Amino acid sequence: MKKIKLATIWLDGCSGCHMSLLDIDEAIVAVAKRVELVYGPLVDAQKFPEGVDVTLVEGAVSSAEDLAKIQIVRERSKLVVALGDCAVTSNVPAMRNAIPVRKILDRGYIDGPDVNPGVPTDGVPKLLKRALPVQEVVKVDVHLPGCPPPAKAILFVLSELLEGRLPDLGSKVKFG
Repeated sequence: MKKIKLATIWLDGCSGCHMSLLDIDEAIVAVAKRVELVYGPLVDAQKFPEGVDVTLVEGAVSSAEDLAKIQIVRERSKLVVALGDCAVTSNVPAMRNAIPVRKILDRGYIDGPDVNPGVPTDGVPKLLKRALPVQEVVKVDVHLPGCPPPAKAILFVLSELLEGRLPDLGSKVKFG
């Protein structure tokens, strides 16, 4: 049996969705037998691979780096799953949306520090004007809300996708 190429990616979020994925407990063994994990925070891949079957995307699109990553993910993935409220609605990262980026950076890097105030430029991704849900940037095939989504909902989605079906989440999930 050919294994499904699975990737996960973490944009602007807290990693709670990845923790919930790990909380599928012993079911992870059955999933692992059917997937090849080709990219994610726990994988040593440096570049997002070509030909990914399913990508689970955690987090909002908040920086130029996030934007570039999610465009590559969409281009190289057959199915994209927005995993959790940050990916689905931009949730907590969007709390900054009412404040201009310059004001946020000044407050964090200039007004606050007592030593060496200044906005860093090297190695720090440029913030977008707004934190965006994934579907505002690329096509999303499955939306799995929750903060984080319950492990049983993630397992349901993975099980359905492994069987070649798009999951019907109508009665299985809720926001928050």
